[in-house]
Amino acid sequence: MMNKIIREVPNSFNLPYRIKRLADLAHNLWWVGNPEAARLFKEIDPLAWEQYTHNPIVFLRKVEPQTFDDLIKDRYFLERYDRIMREFDAYMQKEDTWFHDTYPELTDEQIAYFSFEYGLHESLMVYAGGLGVLSGDHLKEASDLGLPLVAVGFLYTYGYFSQRISEDGWQEARNIELNFDDLPLVALYDEDHHPIKISIELPGRELFARLYELNIGRNKLILMHTNLPENNPQDRQLTDRLYISDPELRVSQEMLLGIGGFRALQRLGHQPSIFHMNEGHSAFLTLERLRQLISDGKTLEEAKEIVRETSVFTTHTPVPAGNDEFPVWLIDKYFSAYWGELGLDRDEFMALARIKNDWSDEVFSMPVLALRLSNYRNGVSKLHGEVSRKMWQYLWPTTPAEDVPISYITNGIHTGTWLARRLGVLYNRYLGPEWRNYIDDPAIWEKVENIPDDDLWRVRLHLKRKLISYMVGRARYQWENTNVHPVQTVASGVLLDPTALTIGFARRFATYKRANLLFRDYDRLLRIVTNARKPVQIVFAGKAHPADEPGKLLIQEVYRKVKDARNGGRLVFLDDYDMDMARYLVQGVDIWLNTPRRPREASGTSGMKAAMNGTLNFSVLDGWWAEGYNGQNGWAIGDETHYDNLDQQDEADARSLYDTLENEIVPLYYTKRSADGLPGDWIQRIKECIRTISPCFSMTRMVKEYSTDLYLPALLSAKGKKAPGT
Repeated sequence: MMNKIIREVPNSFNLPYRIKRLADLAHNLWWVGNPEAARLFKEIDPLAWEQYTHNPIVFLRKVEPQTFDDLIKDRYFLERYDRIMREFDAYMQKEDTWFHDTYPELTDEQIAYFSFEYGLHESLMVYAGGLGVLSGDHLKEASDLGLPLVAVGFLYTYGYFSQRISEDGWQEARNIELNFDDLPLVALYDEDHHPIKISIELPGRELFARLYELNIGRNKLILMHTNLPENNPQDRQLTDRLYISDPELRVSQEMLLGIGGFRALQRLGHQPSIFHMNEGHSAFLTLERLRQLISDGKTLEEAKEIVRETSVFTTHTPVPAGNDEFPVWLIDKYFSAYWGELGLDRDEFMALARIKNDWSDEVFSMPVLALRLSNYRNGVSKLHGEVSRKMWQYLWPTTPAEDVPISYITNGIHTGTWLARRLGVLYNRYLGPEWRNYIDDPAIWEKVENIPDDDLWRVRLHLKRKLISYMVGRARYQWENTNVHPVQTVASGVLLDPTALTIGFARRFATYKRANLLFRDYDRLLRIVTNARKPVQIVFAGKAHPADEPGKLLIQEVYRKVKDARNGGRLVFLDDYDMDMARYLVQGVDIWLNTPRRPREASGTSGMKAAMNGTLNFSVLDGWWAEGYNGQNGWAIGDETHYDNLDQQDEADARSLYDTLENEIVPLYYTKRSADGLPGDWIQRIKECIRTISPCFSMTRMVKEYSTDLYLPALLSAKGKKAPGT
């Protein structure tokens, strides 16, 4: 029998009784996807809200008591407070959710979701980039739709690194230790008030992890942390930071995520029916499930069938570096006592994750393990599904590539998290007050045509001014508080013009994303950006993994071009890219630029966030944009030609980029203005962009598809039934 779980939410706020439930709001990340709730915090003290990085836990602790005393006398604030709390309570108590209404017979089942990172909010640095942001959006939408989901991940001591760019353009990584008291964590204790922990076996020792919870709307995220006195110094580092390069630490991390994560669910009384592995990092989960099923009396084949029928695996990358592999000697070291419990010998165990039929590569592949022990597998865009089927065809050697059992569900984004508040107000007016309940319905978005051009353009200009104000504020802070060279301050965007065509390029600086493609003909680029009558300004942001030397060299190349006086301050690089900066960028620029080397971009989601805010995409036809582009809702770079010669591909794409920018995009932005200064054709393209992309690339659509195409058949299989049509 499971011991009693005591959940404690620290509350060190000195809130007046009338507004004491601000503490409840601060400890549930529901507020992150609800701009009006975030605005409620901001209205208390706008400067402090910015100073404390939009972290309501720290913010409420720091606000002066007099400010609270004044608030409880402000009837306008109290009206907003009461309205937000009513909305929060209605959300938490809502029973007729989409999942409940669609699958009432499955509401007692539970879905477990495993991911290495979760991008929920900038104040909770347990994410590195796109994979984490997708995971975070998935959890928020699962709550919105009422999916009975519980998630598992890590509580990192430092999270991902903080980035600083030196005068020479070199990325410097700084680790900033998180103070857990400043996070909306729920501490878990047993009935003797001892912290709840789980353990896994590592060579010659036992590894312990303490468990915490985060409330994500109606659902919970379980987080594990290993910096505990009972662990040795090396093991205490396992949850220090994301994506450790050391192979021994990395395999230990992934054992903790998969094996420890499964035990954490059990320790807290969860009994999931199905398990969703978001990328291969958690694939050891399948081995622990096999071990326990066999221990309960199942044969190996029976256990394999149960695990396969109840496992969902999402692969996110066609790039080899993104697929974790371990040398077999390392697996020997860490699993030599494990395979016997599965009734396997060494070779049979290694064969579970063998890439080829021989040992020429001598690696144990995590995605291969997940693919072999899952019956429900998907890529994250239509094109990525095709690439994945070809990439992994050798696992089904007698099956044609087109029939390899890997489907696709194209990524999406959580609308509430990424939509600018003012645009939300505009949509309330012209799409109808209930539009958020039908985000994935294209018919709702047809009403975008009803928005007056001047209303839409006014909001777009406001968002651009807001972005530039944000950049100037960052530059001023940098100038006052650090010893940066004056040119670096200029490179932070202080010279940008709110009326000029503004392009954004912000993402991880991996080499295949080609951040330097813009500079292939640098003289031509300079002519475009410095055109006095039709200027163009370009904002860059992004990090390279600390171990990715080519990626850091790319940043240096871009930064040196940004500092070149010949561009007149039209090129900008913003350091320390995070979710806060991302919101300003996707909402505030006119064009969202993406230049991956096709077909290496699995999906991408930043362009979806931009499109929903009326920012037009200008991208290679890769990932999601290969599906989203219709000829009128943005622009394409290059075409679908396959290149064996990478230099030829880069040359062709660069030429297409310059030609389209110079001959189509810039003229459309600056010409054909109405008598009152409105760029009618540009605005029409914005409307087409919002209308066609917002419903089809929403997280609402994505999570519904996961539910219908993957979760439903797996849940029914777990209940001994077959899905309709199978």
